[in-house]
Amino acid sequence: MFGLPLFVAAALQQDAPDPLRLPIGPPGFVRVQAGRIVETATGATVGLDAVVRAAEGRRFVILGESHDDASHHRFQADVLEALAKAGRQVIVGLEMFTRPVQDRLNPWTLGWKTEDEFIQESEWKTQWGFDFALYRPVFEAVRRNRLPMVALNVPRDWVRAVGRGGLSVLQPDQRAQLPERIDLGWKDHRRLFEAMMGGHPVSGAQGENIYAAQVLWDVGMADTALKAMDRWRRSPKAVMVILAGSGHAMYGLGINGRIRERTGEPVLTVVMVGREGEVSRGIADFVYASPKP
Repeated sequence: MFGLPLFVAAALQQDAPDPLRLPIGPPGFVRVQAGRIVETATGATVGLDAVVRAAEGRRFVILGESHDDASHHRFQADVLEALAKAGRQVIVGLEMFTRPVQDRLNPWTLGWKTEDEFIQESEWKTQWGFDFALYRPVFEAVRRNRLPMVALNVPRDWVRAVGRGGLSVLQPDQRAQLPERIDLGWKDHRRLFEAMMGGHPVSGAQGENIYAAQVLWDVGMADTALKAMDRWRRSPKAVMVILAGSGHAMYGLGINGRIRERTGEPVLTVVMVGREGEVSRGIADFVYASPKP
């Protein structure tokens, strides 16, 4: 629902809180340089090998992107390649696709479809809509390494319905496909959500419904990821790399937080930003800034 382009635009509004600089998590700020990765715990500029090392023993890695930034997708492809080269059994979880198209993804991995066939049969233009060329490096890395893909998202009509009428409007068969408990009471997540909305507080029935839709998105994708990873639970080398908007990753409050809520396990988080500068130390384990034009 709310990816990085929206909340960066919102942050540019006068007096709006900057979602990249919220006082959530460990105090303080770190500076990230254009085209570089910073480790937030130390403030050190590091290489991709540091991310691969940090992923050791983790079942989930989330890469929070700005959807329309081509450099972010090149970086994601580099992470996939590096993890595969390190011997990890990489599974790619994608916000871009909803659960009903799952069976249309692996023919691409196996090399059975041309790019045009995959775009058409996966319903890319209606499932996501951003230019496929932006994401081509990711899908080329998937095919080169024969990486299985998982369609993480719940059907978009569920999210639209909840945005209009709240969680209670979900039909029994829809509700049965989600976790029993969907917690709307995370104060820090509300603070982040309000910053993403340009500093406007969640208020009134409509505001609560829109917020519930955002939570549904995170909870649903976390649920899909956990169910998919059950198939690889006996493989110590398995890791799901989740590609999603940064709004679903920052401060450990999105998909990562919902996974941690259910399992207690940490999720390695890398947030990609569109510019160099200072960001909150608590925003992620690593931050990557787009190169200068």
